[in-house]
Amino acid sequence: MCELFGLTGPDELTVNEYLKTFFHHSTEHPNGWGLAIFRGNEVNIEKEPVPAFRSKYLKERLKSPIRSGTLMGHIRFATRGHMEYDNCHPFMKKDISGRSWTFMHNGTIFDCPLLDRYFYTQLGQTDSERILLCMIDRINEETLQQGHALTDRERFDVINRTVLDITAHNKVNFMLYDGDLFYIHKNMKNSMFVKCLGQSLLFATSPLDDQNWEPVPLCQLLAYKNGRHILTGTIHPNEYIADPKDMKLIFLDYATL
Repeated sequence: MCELFGLTGPDELTVNEYLKTFFHHSTEHPNGWGLAIFRGNEVNIEKEPVPAFRSKYLKERLKSPIRSGTLMGHIRFATRGHMEYDNCHPFMKKDISGRSWTFMHNGTIFDCPLLDRYFYTQLGQTDSERILLCMIDRINEETLQQGHALTDRERFDVINRTVLDITAHNKVNFMLYDGDLFYIHKNMKNSMFVKCLGQSLLFATSPLDDQNWEPVPLCQLLAYKNGRHILTGTIHPNEYIADPKDMKLIFLDYATL
């Protein structure tokens, strides 16, 4: 699968050492890398369809301080979609109010008819991009119904309902940022951890050092604002447990890339 790295907090931090450790894991996740750095609702996304450990650009990039209060990093192990730019995470799309949504995913959608319509509108081929497109459609529908730009609570509720609708029989670990709220979800045990760094929080698929990483709660959407946990979603029963049949399907898909 893929690996995720996230930062949310009230102050800018320099996170180069964590990023170096994270991107070093690309020897086992070689199908592309991405980095999103945020300033409010503005996002700068850098990504390449090459292994991070072989990227000359990333090597030079990490020589300069990378500072932010909110940041996302991704390394890809492809299970859906070719090794090309449009399939690299994170993905970004704006809703009808002009808000930017940035999304990255660790997992696979095995069965979810709700997402099938997006085969025909997405830029790449990944199931991950289809999740974001579904979220944005639902945000837009709710915005039109309410007649105003959605509040934090209203946006969170839309994403929470989407999580409940897409997680059955699927692995859906993700990080999502809407310019205000930083959303976290996992539905597989031992697949996402959090560490406090002052008033900031670091999230990663696996601990990046030997200091005080705790498991993220399972099967429940969480939202943070500037490092502070502010919203909690519905606990759902859709824990993903790896099945040999799923692994065979992933292998067959990967062999065609």
